[in-house]
Amino acid sequence: MTKIAIVGSGLIGRAWATVFASHGFEVALYDLKPEAAKAARAHIGRNLKELAGHGLVEDPQGSLTRIRVARDLADALRGAALVQENGPETVEAKQRLFAELDALAPANAILASSTSFIMASVFSETLKGRARCLVAHPVNPPHLVPIVELAPAPWTDPKVVARAKRIYEKAGQVPITLRKEKPGFVLNRLQAVLLAEAFRLVGEGVASAADVDKTIRDGLGLRWSFMGPFETIELNAPGGIPDYCARYGASLDRMASEGTGGDPFGKKTVATVMSEWPGTQSAERVKRLSDWRDTRLAALQAHKRAAKRKPA
Repeated sequence: MTKIAIVGSGLIGRAWATVFASHGFEVALYDLKPEAAKAARAHIGRNLKELAGHGLVEDPQGSLTRIRVARDLADALRGAALVQENGPETVEAKQRLFAELDALAPANAILASSTSFIMASVFSETLKGRARCLVAHPVNPPHLVPIVELAPAPWTDPKVVARAKRIYEKAGQVPITLRKEKPGFVLNRLQAVLLAEAFRLVGEGVASAADVDKTIRDGLGLRWSFMGPFETIELNAPGGIPDYCARYGASLDRMASEGTGGDPFGKKTVATVMSEWPGTQSAERVKRLSDWRDTRLAALQAHKRAAKRKPA
């Protein structure tokens, strides 16, 4: 079995462990706090049972047995084909951790970071093994949302990227490859634009926060759960994408240009959103809603797996 080392057993780390173990990989789970890794493994067991209930995992107990808690970092890295790092989201932390990974991991191991915003060139430039380093950015939660963004540094070996892509595909993920580095990668940049406009619409009094959410949840989100933006607009004009851009491009550009000024996430706008938002913000609320979301995502993922691919 291909061995995967998961470094960091928090929310993303334990989801990655779920992904790999449920697809036949041997997983070594490491955390600076051994008790955290043990608790994470127990949580993963519950995840696997829930996924099995939706038909997304065939053998939850067998998957769990493929996950072990490593004694230390060297133990976790021993024999690993890929190392998935899930440490603190700071440049300094990434640089320290990747220096340690580069020194301890097998020479042919891929070193991948789950970072959401930090480019691989920032933390790998001075490393002896920098050619094997890249970002493999997942979406929370990775065991239910399969996209993973592979973002190599300029010096990352293309063969490493290709090998990483094969591993993630074998783990049931949907990897995309960035052709060049860009802060925030692809998903977060797309999300940032949509979020900024959502806050502007509320802040300018155009619509309520609840109605903006409905517009995505019961509108765009339904199409986007099966089709991307280019696929969507191809169907919105008789002549496809060029026809759509000829018809609506000027109007879209005008709207996009209108939304470039000011800080849409400023205190005044946030206060407006929260003044009409139901429920008190708390860790308990986040946990309750996260559990509900994960159940819905599992059901959607099961449906998408069963659905036939769209015709060419």
